[in-house]
Amino acid sequence: MSVSIKQLCPGDEAILALLAMSDPDFDLDGRGSSLLPLEPDAARSFLSNDAVQFWTAHVGDEVVGFLYCILLPLRSAEGRELLLYEIGVRKSARRRGAGRALLDCMEAWMLSNDVGEVWVCADNPAAVEFYRGFGFDAPREQPVYMTRRPF
Repeated sequence: MSVSIKQLCPGDEAILALLAMSDPDFDLDGRGSSLLPLEPDAARSFLSNDAVQFWTAHVGDEVVGFLYCILLPLRSAEGRELLLYEIGVRKSARRRGAGRALLDCMEAWMLSNDVGEVWVCADNPAAVEFYRGFGFDAPREQPVYMTRRPF
């Protein structure tokens, strides 16, 4: 399978909409559901945000994978790091190189943009093994993931 990678930019709003509507095909079985796409202006704003790094993997004209990262400014040390927020590969394209091609592209972007570290929250054993296979490592003590919504 020959995979090509594209970094999304303003003008690629239709690809974001396609990914939202096709979300279950990129997630674990039974976990995802179709998402409501961003409105065109919101999608354009998202793709214009310098902190958003979003790549798609293609086989021919078909989008077979995506990788969404956020560039985070830091208050010390290297000044910024990358959060690998989300990766997805279509069920029909898994274990055929699309995920690795996306991570290779992310790593090349990091090197050319002087970003020294990337981190990810892996939420299932398959994801943990995928990231370990790419050289990610987990600290011994794991943080507790917590959320809160404003009242």
